[in-house]
Amino acid sequence: MMRRRTLLTAALLTGCAPARRRARGGEAVLRFQSLAWQKESVEANKRLVAEWNATHPTIRVEYVQGSWDGVHDQLLTSFEGGEAPDIIHDAADDLADFAYGGYLADLRGLLRVRLTADIPAHSWATTTFGDGGVYGVPFLQEPRVIIANRALLERARVRIPTVRDPWSWAEFEDVARALTRGGTYGVGWPLKDPVAATLGLALSTGGRVFHRGDDGKVTVRFDAADQRVPRAIARTAAKSTLGMGGSDTLPGFFGGKYAMVPLGFSYRQQIVQQAPEGFDWTVLPAPAGPGGDQRQGVGPQTLSIAEDSPYRREAARFLDFFLRPRNMARLALGDWMLPTGTGALRDPALRSPEHGWATGTALAAQLRPAPALSVRGYREWKDKVATPALQEYYSGAIGMERLRKRLIKDGGLVLARYQR
Repeated sequence: MMRRRTLLTAALLTGCAPARRRARGGEAVLRFQSLAWQKESVEANKRLVAEWNATHPTIRVEYVQGSWDGVHDQLLTSFEGGEAPDIIHDAADDLADFAYGGYLADLRGLLRVRLTADIPAHSWATTTFGDGGVYGVPFLQEPRVIIANRALLERARVRIPTVRDPWSWAEFEDVARALTRGGTYGVGWPLKDPVAATLGLALSTGGRVFHRGDDGKVTVRFDAADQRVPRAIARTAAKSTLGMGGSDTLPGFFGGKYAMVPLGFSYRQQIVQQAPEGFDWTVLPAPAGPGGDQRQGVGPQTLSIAEDSPYRREAARFLDFFLRPRNMARLALGDWMLPTGTGALRDPALRSPEHGWATGTALAAQLRPAPALSVRGYREWKDKVATPALQEYYSGAIGMERLRKRLIKDGGLVLARYQR
């Protein structure tokens, strides 16, 4: 924080503020760094920027193509150097350190009531930190679903779950066993990055892992409710997919090696593009916890405004346009994800049974903030402690008690450094 202030003070004193900060002929120029990467998503983003520029000649937005790869370090460098984009596309699980570090503008008082009222309070909670400051607009979210080979389900004569009548975790394990035969594994869990899936789905069984005390400090627990989902994953996961990312499981899925693959909702686009002709697949809801609990923890994609931007109010006006219900629906369709806005969720295109859109939209009400989102130090905890520990557990190298001790003891040491 002190380094950032020193850099900014030096720039002001020497009169060498970055050139992009100067308005040209009364025109405010805002840089919008987007992380959209799929062709349809990039096109949707660029079209909306063009539509804004065509109707707002005094507030021009420049589209800057960013990348999810290394975005945290890239943004940190740009913040510290006073070169951050005015409008920043990121994810909720990446915002805590930037928000506490003073790099992001508090959006309270900047956003219009229409936008704040359209997005549910539980979604706003994913971008709210400290004393209640709001440091991003959550606009796209992604439930985890099960993509299944319909022919293999029918051959095994298993019950097909629906959002209204999902599988329990116990029934899911039974189905996985019934589907494992003749060279086919019931489930191909992509576990190269196991933390988000494990923690997000554990919300259905009451698992939270992170617990904030009255003093505001976070501790790690890994009790029976937290353990239910990882136990189910360990019992059903094909060993061949332990080091795979989501895309890596698709060739085996298309070839009948895996009957089901639990994936993020957006992977449907790759399946539509890559599946062999005539391949019959379906989208199923993730298993439910006790009492049919289908809650999932998610970390939405977000749009923030840099604290150092001289055009914060102009940027907020652009966000209001960019995230109008119809526009938010366009962005969701381009990214094959769900919008957070209730108005956008009513768009008929998002409620079509084709490609499982209706299943995903029906799950939207069950999506909740992932417990880790407000935890300072989560990224380090995830990378240095949780990911290797869970990978070893799922491979069978360690048992549940060893996993528990590592998450609590080693994880607690990491988080303690951020809470002094």
